[in-house]
Amino acid sequence: MGRRLILDTNVLIAYERGTIDRAALDSDELAVAAVSIAEYRVGIELADTPQRTADRSRALAAITSVVDVLDYTETTAAMHASLLAHVRRSGTPRGARDLIIAAHALQSGRMVMSRDSKARFGDLPGVIAVEP
Repeated sequence: MGRRLILDTNVLIAYERGTIDRAALDSDELAVAAVSIAEYRVGIELADTPQRTADRSRALAAITSVVDVLDYTETTAAMHASLLAHVRRSGTPRGARDLIIAAHALQSGRMVMSRDSKARFGDLPGVIAVEP
C-alpha cells in the first residue's frame, strides 16, 4: 500500500483537467473532506456551459467512486478547533476550509496533498503536506 492521503480541492480539479499524473496515485489510499466536495460542486454549479456542467459532474462521480469522503464529525471539530486556536495565537490567518481539510488529515493520520503553496498545510502542527 502506498501513502495515506487527503486530497485538497485543487488536486481534484487537476485530476479532472488531466494535469496530474493519475497513475502516480494508484497505490495510495485516497480521501477527500466533504468540504472539498462542496468546493468542487461550486464549480459544477457555476459552469459556463451545460457540457462543462456534465463533464464536471462525471469527473466528480468518478473521483468519489474511488476515494473515501470524510464527514465532519465531533472528533474533526475538536481537531479543527485546535488548529483554529493555533493560527489565532500565532497570528497567521488561514482559510477556514483549509483548516477543515487539515483537521481531517490529523484525525485520519493522512498527509495533505495540495498544489496551493499559500495554504501552508505543512506549517500546521502535526500536519504533513506533500505536492502532487
